[in-house]
Amino acid sequence: MSKRLTTLFLFCLFFQISFGQTIDNAAVLARKQVPVLCYHQIRNWRASDKQVDKDYIIPPGNFKAHMKMLADSGYHTILPDELYNYLTTGKTLPPKPIMLTFDDDDEDGFKVARPELMKYGFKGVFFITTTNILKNKYYMDNIQLKQLSDEGNVIACHTRDHVNFKKMKGNDWEIQIDKPTRKLEKITGKPVKYFAYPYGLWSSQNLPELHKRGFLAAFQLTDLRDPNDPLMTIRRVLDCGYWSTQTLDYNIKNDFGRPAKAKAAAQPMARKPADHKTNKDSSGKSR
Repeated sequence: MSKRLTTLFLFCLFFQISFGQTIDNAAVLARKQVPVLCYHQIRNWRASDKQVDKDYIIPPGNFKAHMKMLADSGYHTILPDELYNYLTTGKTLPPKPIMLTFDDDDEDGFKVARPELMKYGFKGVFFITTTNILKNKYYMDNIQLKQLSDEGNVIACHTRDHVNFKKMKGNDWEIQIDKPTRKLEKITGKPVKYFAYPYGLWSSQNLPELHKRGFLAAFQLTDLRDPNDPLMTIRRVLDCGYWSTQTLDYNIKNDFGRPAKAKAAAQPMARKPADHKTNKDSSGKSR
């Protein structure tokens, strides 16, 4: 009888963990938000780039200056497991924690971002769209992704080819999430537990699909978090290509950590007026 009770207990415990019933959403929302920065392309601007593109394209010189500012200011990078444990259990984080995330799989994440991260002992999270792996010379390949993972960075899912999460249905879940996740796990030899929404777009009705697949958390951009599922709607801020180090510092300090109830009337980003630009996506590029 005792063996049967033990088995039943373990099953119930697994069920609760698997379906998120042990997560206290109110406690998650009450904890101060950790700054999470988002990067896409790290390259010099071209004449063909529209103004809106410069939200997503940060010149290498600016990126390097921003990383130096973070290091000089005493920031410590954390990874998703640390953030998850802090949000769910209150586990202590290092002083001035920050998370650096890189969307898509542009090779400049390896050639430009990686050396800067290594210079300061930083680690990053690379949300990968898998369709371009081995198909496009401007994107990272299996070897580079494996190396990033082996060096302590996290490789995570960003769909197969950057589709709008809000519009996904039916076979999309297998094509855009299940297969890409398995592909990344095969490349790195590690489980993929985190997800980032293409364009930062998400919908509450589709969040259960991420839970079904065992994701622990997912990352959007600047919308309010879902009060019923804050772990699947963790906020990030774009480190815009034209921001000075002072503007980045201002946004880190002012865009995260405000009480949830105050955000309803707040602007999505707390940029200084001098560097204000639109944050809408109108170029049609993957972001």
